[in-house]
Amino acid sequence: MKVPFLDYRAVNEPFFEEESAAVRRVMESGWYILGREVEAFEAEYAVFVGAKHCIGCANGLDALILCLEGYKALGIVARGDEVIVPSNTYIASILAISRAGLMPILVEPDLNTYELNPARIEAAITAKTRAILPVHLYGQCADMTKINKIARDHRLKVIEDGAQSHGATHFGVHSGALGDAAGHSFYPGKNLGAVGGDAGCVTTNDDDLAKVIRALRNYGSDYKYHFEYQGYNSRLDEIQAAMMRVKLQHLDETNARRQQVAAHYLDGIKNPKIILPQTGEGNQHVYHIFAIRSSQRDALQNFLKENGVGTMIHYPIPPHKQPAYCEWNNLSYPISEKIHAEELSLPMSPAMTDEETEYVIEQCNRW
Repeated sequence: MKVPFLDYRAVNEPFFEEESAAVRRVMESGWYILGREVEAFEAEYAVFVGAKHCIGCANGLDALILCLEGYKALGIVARGDEVIVPSNTYIASILAISRAGLMPILVEPDLNTYELNPARIEAAITAKTRAILPVHLYGQCADMTKINKIARDHRLKVIEDGAQSHGATHFGVHSGALGDAAGHSFYPGKNLGAVGGDAGCVTTNDDDLAKVIRALRNYGSDYKYHFEYQGYNSRLDEIQAAMMRVKLQHLDETNARRQQVAAHYLDGIKNPKIILPQTGEGNQHVYHIFAIRSSQRDALQNFLKENGVGTMIHYPIPPHKQPAYCEWNNLSYPISEKIHAEELSLPMSPAMTDEETEYVIEQCNRW
């Protein structure tokens, strides 16, 4: 049997007919930038998340940049200020801080959940700290109860990176409504993914921040040909908005299937050399990634490949070892380094069959 890591076509095939109709609706409308489909998606996703505002933009990286630039425009942060961020995240979380002219301060994760460890945050806070940027990695939320308390105690903003956690909750509250603002990615492989392109959005309950970000995403324009800010061209397009409106209607259903696949993995994989993922207290995990660990990760990956099982590593090189941040290359973040050396992602999608899931389990146990 061959089990791909992720089959994009199979994930989208159930929605082809509805998505095709949505694309035709946009084409026939004659309005292709910031029109009714974007407005409708923003309203619908805001309701889903439980946030007052949703502002569509071009991608998840831009969403985080817009959050930070919005706070700069409001005078809440300034160039050179510090933002705490996990040391084991995807590079985009850190790039956003750098692009906004701010200083990323790396803090280690919890080895069990892979999420930012609240117990390590306060030691990293200085007089220049202005925000915490927790990343809801792999499909579950960081410990936002503790992170928000630290933020309140130190008067810091909390900006969620919800790129991998569409539909995840922490004590019943959705990712994207747990902090002061949140950036979301709709890259095609995400739980709520665009089709044939990229997309993103910001969610927030802050009226002032939402107003600024709506202008910043559109060249800094608060009304036509009037530019309040030096902004960006980062707009969610009508076609992606229309297709994601279709997929949003099915998101709870597709997340439930991911949870079923994960439950089979958790129950069936018994190999003592494989460490299974853990879910944090109060979390509903939506398994964007099913991340296992092994001290013999490369051997396991090769074995699975030889037996037809596709895998990926999220992520092979930690941010502080990347050439893009060469000034950090001599630093040591041992927990992150351990995760990056041992993590392996098994096939995970709502399109997986029970037969495929059982085959992956069988191969993991054979190794």
